[in-house]
Amino acid sequence: MSRLWEKGLPLDERVLRYTAGEDHLLDARLVPYDVRGSIAHAEMLAAQDLIAADDCKAICDGLRALEESFERGEWEISLEDEDVHTALETRLTENIGAAGGRLHLGRSRNDQVLTALRLYLRDAALDLAGRVEHLRASIGHVSDRQGEVELPGYTHMQHAMPSSVALWCGGFDEAFADAEHGLMTVHKRINKNPLGSAAGYGTPGLPLDREFTTRRLGFDETQEPVTAVQLSRGKAESTLLFEITLMMQDLSRMASDLLLFYTQEFAYVSLAPEVTTGSSIMPQKRNPDVLELLRAASATAHACLDETLMLTAKLPSGYHRDLQRLKPPLFRSIDLAVESVDIMAYLLEGVRFLPENIELDAGIFATAEAYRLVTEEGLPFREAYRQVAARYTRA
Repeated sequence: MSRLWEKGLPLDERVLRYTAGEDHLLDARLVPYDVRGSIAHAEMLAAQDLIAADDCKAICDGLRALEESFERGEWEISLEDEDVHTALETRLTENIGAAGGRLHLGRSRNDQVLTALRLYLRDAALDLAGRVEHLRASIGHVSDRQGEVELPGYTHMQHAMPSSVALWCGGFDEAFADAEHGLMTVHKRINKNPLGSAAGYGTPGLPLDREFTTRRLGFDETQEPVTAVQLSRGKAESTLLFEITLMMQDLSRMASDLLLFYTQEFAYVSLAPEVTTGSSIMPQKRNPDVLELLRAASATAHACLDETLMLTAKLPSGYHRDLQRLKPPLFRSIDLAVESVDIMAYLLEGVRFLPENIELDAGIFATAEAYRLVTEEGLPFREAYRQVAARYTRA
């Protein structure tokens, strides 16, 4: 096979393995997006009379057929392909002949991969926001079932103020509403068309219509100037991973609460048996492993964000192969977020609070008593505070 950049010179197998990295494995999720970007590019070339209409039709039909056969498992991206772009163009040319070689006119793999990534990230952000909405529904179910159950509200891990299951659920519902909003706002940074910027400096002398592909692919705007495109690499990715990291922190805090509530010392909640595991040595154990792994997942998400930020931190302008290494932390964080949101939503459906085990310390109503002295007896708050504090100090 021939790679897109080959000029007939030999390539050491070790160099191929190192430079291709994981792309031939990671790019499977980009196949439909690269097909969409390539079809839009071909249609634009035809509209500009840069390729014949018959060639455009053969290219578009051929790309759709390749996407369908990929979904059926009839081919896969190999190490020899390096990436999705070579895999598609090579097979396209094999299937339709010379017309396939016309597709790459006015395009570099640099703007090609970025187009596919932005189309993918746009969908990934919307998909994850939808899953967060489902998680919020599960939180709502907990509140609907047992919202009236009293809980101690904690500060410094001590009983502080009276709370309830409804308040506990409400706090997390608002946190995840914020996460949902954050994921939707990522769309603005992602939704700019890089296609036509080529290797970062445009296509001098070639009359491309970048607005055509912007409209065709549903981007909000065309990214200009062309030199800004490669400077933006990592920003959309980091923006999405930042929102994921914040969301994963909220999941971690919810998991931490439930882990504490599930201990024998607290016994505030029960978990459905199908979401707990056992011990290989202690027959009585039912372990909340899911919640522990959810708590740990926050660290992984944070690490993926840090890796993404550091990869681009000190690069000069223009394209650099370093950017290829954005994919592993990006995809890892997205996949982890999807799995974590879904498993927490499932787990919450089986959570039951056990009011018979929940005792509120008498002192938890101390602040309310101080407020009563202010509102009913007219005491200044500080004096009311000291009077109530004295009772508990003597006790």
